[in-house]
Amino acid sequence: MFIGEYHHNIDEKGRLAVPIKFRNQLEKGAVVTKGLDNCLFLYTQSEWEKLADKLAKLPINKSNSRGFARFMLAGAMDIEIDKQGRVILPDYLRKFAGIKKKAVIAGLYNRLEIWDEEKWEKYKQGAEEESENIAETLGEMNA
Repeated sequence: MFIGEYHHNIDEKGRLAVPIKFRNQLEKGAVVTKGLDNCLFLYTQSEWEKLADKLAKLPINKSNSRGFARFMLAGAMDIEIDKQGRVILPDYLRKFAGIKKKAVIAGLYNRLEIWDEEKWEKYKQGAEEESENIAETLGEMNA
């Protein structure tokens, strides 16, 4: 399970240190892809396979299904953790998420999200300000 918020720097080669507590889970393989809200999603290989299977089963005759599958699958990249516990984030994914020098890794149960630090702070502030409304809406949905 991934939880917590971690701040790290991206080096000139696009390498990002993975928090120590998550490295064992990612050693067997990981996939990074474009995420929602202009961040990156990082999955273990097994979680990625579950998601990819669901995406492959979306109806091909629906434009939104095709578009979302393309968004998630075409932008995906297998990654490995090096001996120093770092992953290389491909340039095209860093550009997509606007990640420059400082990044935040946020644990969200079955995935990690990787954010540009400034974008994360703005997003987090807005979510915290709306937390009561969000909770109320989710309560109405019996979540």
